[in-house]
Amino acid sequence: MRVEVNSNLYIKEPFSSDLGALLVSEGTQMIQELGIELFTFKKLAQQIGSTEAAIYRYFENKHMLLLYLNAWYWAWMEHNLVFATSNIKDPFERLAIAIRLMVDGPICLENEFLDPKLLRKLVINESIKGYLTKSVDVEHESGIFAQVYRFGERISSIIKEINPSYEFPKTLVSTVMESSLLHSFNSIHLPGMTDARHDGSAQLQFFHQLVLKAISNAK
Repeated sequence: MRVEVNSNLYIKEPFSSDLGALLVSEGTQMIQELGIELFTFKKLAQQIGSTEAAIYRYFENKHMLLLYLNAWYWAWMEHNLVFATSNIKDPFERLAIAIRLMVDGPICLENEFLDPKLLRKLVINESIKGYLTKSVDVEHESGIFAQVYRFGERISSIIKEINPSYEFPKTLVSTVMESSLLHSFNSIHLPGMTDARHDGSAQLQFFHQLVLKAISNAK
């Protein structure tokens, strides 16, 4: 399954050609290994046996490639959420699945276009670098954050179904989305900042309790 992301993220749809698909898959691996700071299109061109000019026909710069990969991840997460909850009537059960997705990443780990497990690692380590920029307002206006919005809104609607009077569903969901990624990063690189192991159940338990207590204690 190939997910759809906002066309403003790229100049030419990368999966429309073998070269584009290769530069995206190899670019994902290189950004995860090097970090976006040391990653360059020159290095990517050398890795895939192409030219920088050819890569620039697909993406304006490496920042846009990072945002493309981030959008692809959240679109894949939305597919996971829809698939995993489609036949479940109990909103508490659907919410539990949604929290697990936010904290542990995608359930469906096979995709012929991009590796969801590798994308998860990249999002943990690099995604925030794509948001905290001076260009974020312009990028927001162009709609390139639509995928993360849609994923968050689906979960917010489940919370509203459980407690229609809860005033802050989007705030709560975005808090879990962002802070769970940060806690995953901390558990790997700054373990003194968290009590929860990256590969254990404690982090999931923490966020599950956080969400349920927040919506059940609301006035």
